[in-house]
Amino acid sequence: MRILIVRTSALGDVIHALPVLTALRRHLPEAKIGWVVEEGMAPVLAGHPDLDELLVVRLRQWRKVSGKALSELGGFLSALRRFSPDVTLDLMGNHKAGALSALSLAGRRIGFARRHRREPSSAVWINRPAVPRGTHAVDRMLSLLDALGLPPEPADFGPEKLFREEPAAARELLAAHPEPFALLHPGAGWVNKRYPPAWWGKTARLLQAETGLPTWVAAARGEEGLAAEVEAAGGGAARIVPAADLPTLAALIRRARLMLGGDTGPSHLARALGTPVVMVMGPTDPERHGPYGDPGGAVYKRLACSFCYQRLAETKACLLEVPPRQVAARAAEILSIA
Repeated sequence: MRILIVRTSALGDVIHALPVLTALRRHLPEAKIGWVVEEGMAPVLAGHPDLDELLVVRLRQWRKVSGKALSELGGFLSALRRFSPDVTLDLMGNHKAGALSALSLAGRRIGFARRHRREPSSAVWINRPAVPRGTHAVDRMLSLLDALGLPPEPADFGPEKLFREEPAAARELLAAHPEPFALLHPGAGWVNKRYPPAWWGKTARLLQAETGLPTWVAAARGEEGLAAEVEAAGGGAARIVPAADLPTLAALIRRARLMLGGDTGPSHLARALGTPVVMVMGPTDPERHGPYGDPGGAVYKRLACSFCYQRLAETKACLLEVPPRQVAARAAEILSIA
């Protein structure tokens, strides 16, 4: 059997889909498994021992018609036809994933049933609709394997299969600073998912006062200014470290005693790698998108407007009702039992 997973982005969603890959390989060891993923997320899956083929897309760039875009698109379609899947698993529930599944010409195109899809009309692309089980995104995606007759089982992210090579720069940084640390990733894809940098700085001060642990602030590409704000507010308890790519970030996460962040890809990556997480949440529901299997890792304030899933241009009450002392206290509590 040739099976194609379609989960192109974003980082947290790709991480949440990893247990599907692990389960497929465990139960169907002879299957050929491919995965369609956006270029920026490809490092998560590069070299993964359970994957036979990685089909990389650049869908946003391909929207701009050019000779290069047409050539790349043609190359992808050729690779898709060569892989020639028997089954596709649409783990996204939108038109993008549905169309990619249809382009594969797979005989069985499995995906969420219409009323359970992010874009209900995209059900037109699939021919094996399934009603998902569970609440969390991880469980919902895993439940699609029912359509292949695979038994339900606990989610396994396969942490030992991720980012198996540590970048030299990260190795040198960690060797030069072997002391224990907490790692903070202050960014987020939605502005209203971002805890205020000054509050992260205060959290770092309180955490160090309570535990003696310094906080390293991961400076992702394009978020250097945000990291600098946290460092400035940290009063010496927080220091910037470069984390310009996913392999470097993963190396830092693996070595950290604790990961601090919001509902973002790096926080979910930490959970997949087995590092304890404190996730400050606001516009998204912890039961659906919190740290999987670890409800105590989510810090939030339930308000009448909570879990709106709206992208807004500024931080709102759902985060501003969570004070730094509460975040630091939860972090110290988790460290005490980790």
